[in-house]
Amino acid sequence: MKEHPLWRYGFLLEQLVKRNFNTKYRQSMLGVLWSFLNPLMTMAVQYIVFSTLFRSDISHFPVYLLTGIILFNFFNECVTLGMDSIVLNGPLITKVAVPRLIYPLSRSLSSLINLVISLAPLLGVMLLSGTPLTPALLLVPLAVVLMFLFALGMALILCTMNVFFRDTRFLWSVVSLLWTYATPIFYPISIIPAAWQPLFRLNPMYQFITLLRTIVIGGALPSWGQWGMCALCALLPLGLGLYVFRRNEHKFVFHL
Repeated sequence: MKEHPLWRYGFLLEQLVKRNFNTKYRQSMLGVLWSFLNPLMTMAVQYIVFSTLFRSDISHFPVYLLTGIILFNFFNECVTLGMDSIVLNGPLITKVAVPRLIYPLSRSLSSLINLVISLAPLLGVMLLSGTPLTPALLLVPLAVVLMFLFALGMALILCTMNVFFRDTRFLWSVVSLLWTYATPIFYPISIIPAAWQPLFRLNPMYQFITLLRTIVIGGALPSWGQWGMCALCALLPLGLGLYVFRRNEHKFVFHL
């Protein structure tokens, strides 16, 4: 049966996003409040541990720390949930003819909702720490969109791999841990030896987090070079993810 274009399934996509979002907090007493509390508690722990080491070199360290935590938490959640989206929806995929892209997309959109909610405690920490609120904050949505496109691209690549190679999820847990420590979330890139810094700057998460910190902490308009690098980091994985997914989606039913 021929699949209709994705846009015709807007209602189904909306229902899947709601289901994914509600499932995350099912049987939780605090529910959606965890979207506020989780980044704040992570920030508090890391602040206590690392403030004595790095605070003297970093202005507005709580905000610096929280921006990195929020973006990396979103990235990790989006990719991890998206990676299992095809496998977990196997019974539906084998019986109902809808665009298969709708499953990783719905998972990614539910993670995006959590990211948007997490921006509220970031604003609160900015106010408490005396970080100036500037007109540059109007650019935060654009930075979030680029981050979302990158995470979606990675989710598409890994969810395709996971259909054919179920060890992907276990490999990803190791890769994501290494990626976390290779990203300047709680430390400044200045502590990295100069010879290694160009390699660290190739990390897409470094580019996205630096872009957001330029807007939030620096209160400045990012350079065209920063925007261009982030756009490149977002669109290349997204294009590759769509290509890999589309190229292999007709084989999914044979491996579910």
